[in-house]
Amino acid sequence: MQEAKPSRTNRERTEATRQALLDAARALFVSKGYNDTSTPDICAWTETTRGALYHHFADKRDLFRHVLLREAEAVTADILAATPDGLAPRAALIAGSQAYLDAMTVPGRTRLLLIDGPAVLGRAEMQGMDEANAADTLREGLLAAIPGAGKVSMDALSGLLSAAFDRAALDIDGGADAAEVHAALLWLLGKMLD
Repeated sequence: MQEAKPSRTNRERTEATRQALLDAARALFVSKGYNDTSTPDICAWTETTRGALYHHFADKRDLFRHVLLREAEAVTADILAATPDGLAPRAALIAGSQAYLDAMTVPGRTRLLLIDGPAVLGRAEMQGMDEANAADTLREGLLAAIPGAGKVSMDALSGLLSAAFDRAALDIDGGADAAEVHAALLWLLGKMLD
């Protein structure tokens, strides 16, 4: 005799629907792009109603924002996992840099965070999302690793270095040799840290 499975709570069903919508939206935003993905497409994928979608998200743009937040948080988690407490500042910067580039190789992530994200949400919102996630780890790492860091604005330096990381991720996503790009970025970091 099979035991009956306990029924899910309303909260569990609600969260499962939300996650299904986020997963479907991510898949469609990656395969079709933001502009060519409609809310009916997302609802059909998840076999939910538009009412359910709008219960969780204000509109398609809000759903897209939440997809990007999830992606940005995953990148930050990978960087933090690669840079445990106690790691020397230079080693942490190098490990964090490699973790960022590795995290950005997840299929579709570069398109979402570096191409469609700024186009849909705008530079300011994407910068805010970055500030809330990986930007602080880079700024803190630079402050710890660069002697005499007071001579240059750490906000400006971390912003420029972040742009270099993003360009590297875009290049790798576009087919550039990942090992060459990694090596060039590590060389650049080495020059900054000397």
